[in-house]
Amino acid sequence: MSRRIAWAAAGVDWIQIREKDLSAGELVEVAREAVATTKRTERGGRVIINDRLDVALAAGATGVHLGGESVPAEKVVEWLRSGNAPKDFLVGVSCHEMSEAVAAEKAGASYISLGPVYETPSKKDFGPPQGIKKLAEVCKAVRIPVLAIGGVTEENAGECVRAGAAGIAAIRMFQQARDAEALAATVANLRALENGSAARR
Repeated sequence: MSRRIAWAAAGVDWIQIREKDLSAGELVEVAREAVATTKRTERGGRVIINDRLDVALAAGATGVHLGGESVPAEKVVEWLRSGNAPKDFLVGVSCHEMSEAVAAEKAGASYISLGPVYETPSKKDFGPPQGIKKLAEVCKAVRIPVLAIGGVTEENAGECVRAGAAGIAAIRMFQQARDAEALAATVANLRALENGSAARR
């Protein structure tokens, strides 16, 4: 079982498939396997495909995530709203500053990811860390969910949620985990923290 499918089986909330080296056919196979696996788990889960709207729809995924070089979010949203996808199909957008977050919301994005929040090797091309203060500012400025990404660990994930993030996204935290189910449960427990933070806001 591949690592990505193992995480689907463990019950994480969302899985973003972003393999850029696979052909469309291979990517559809991987995505379909992940979708099928999440449907068999107790918690369920959502499968998001990076960039490839065609693959997301073909695989029955929950949504598509757009980056800076993807088709503009407003074009994707417009096309989807013409009856080309289920009503609950998600469109996420990667953002690295306040103006991008506001623009993504205006374009009709379902959610955004903001980062890097912390220092991380995988996000150096996107500038210096935004920090918790900027994360909190963006969370207050937009009404759609904000996912914190970039350098997020088990130790600082709670800090992101307390700042207003609806959730966290990570690569190394999951790649380096020895116990998939334990980490998935830890991340799932952040929802209770997020609900408490929302009640206090």
